[in-house]
Amino acid sequence: MKDEKLNHIDEEDEKPIYDESALNDSDTTPWFGVQLFGLRPKEMADYLIANDVESFFPIQDVVFIDRKGKRRHELRPVVSNLIFIKKTMTDKLLQELMEQRYKGHFYIIRKTRGSSIFYQIPARQMQEFMIMCNPELLLKKYLSEDEAKLKKGDRVMVTHGPLKGLSGRLVRSSGKYYLLKEIPGMAVMMKVTRWCCQKME
Repeated sequence: MKDEKLNHIDEEDEKPIYDESALNDSDTTPWFGVQLFGLRPKEMADYLIANDVESFFPIQDVVFIDRKGKRRHELRPVVSNLIFIKKTMTDKLLQELMEQRYKGHFYIIRKTRGSSIFYQIPARQMQEFMIMCNPELLLKKYLSEDEAKLKKGDRVMVTHGPLKGLSGRLVRSSGKYYLLKEIPGMAVMMKVTRWCCQKME
């Protein structure tokens, strides 16, 4: 209990891990989750950038041994077949743009199975998810959508410490507490002190 209280005090004194401008409440443009088939996220991202469309795919620092036996680091996609695209045009125009080059190689995640309506990820939810996916931040774990659904926990807002201002579910794993952020296709959870979290109504 004493150690937990000390950690609580330390985290309260730490500054947020992100620039306040990263959480822009005036930006209300939603995002889409897109599954890829036989296509790498970076290839799709480069195509979208060339067409002035913003996209995002989580990356992580991977350690590997090269052919010469040397230890190396490389940033690679967390999920090899998933990308998120900002809705800066109508659904129809966006789909047409992607089909011009990659028809049959992608699927925009729908609201429900069998629905023709795309699932829209709220801007704030996506902003928080992107912050938590920063590859420079440690003490986090990535989960599949199904794994995230199995986690039980209250919805909370972090009121103190480096994650202050972010929201999600407070879950426990291996005796430690994490802030879990879910979006269609995947989830990320980052270590947090439970004393810094306030339950949301």
